[in-house]
Amino acid sequence: MADVTVTTTDGIEGEEVTEYLGIVSGEAVIGANVVSDIAAGIRDVVGGRSGSYEKKIETGRTEAIADIEAEAAEMGADAVVGAALDYEEMAEGMLWVNVSGTAVKTRRE
Repeated sequence: MADVTVTTTDGIEGEEVTEYLGIVSGEAVIGANVVSDIAAGIRDVVGGRSGSYEKKIETGRTEAIADIEAEAAEMGADAVVGAALDYEEMAEGMLWVNVSGTAVKTRRE
């Protein structure tokens, strides 16, 4: 698969957007198991960060971005601009990660 640049900005420095191909989005639903829930709860009581939850969130973000990279590449894009991430709790222990942006073609200025 071709490399697709994903950025939250509306452009890429040194690149000119030559064509807007459409909106792309990627989703990931992640859950925590009982063991990591208990460990995270203990950390919340005594203080500190929940590394297990942070890792799960990172995994969800990575998977959602990979989805938009693949969708953009299928459209013939070499970049996604204006990417926005959204995190929502779907149910207790379930987190929905969504990323969307605009697939574009670019060329060096």
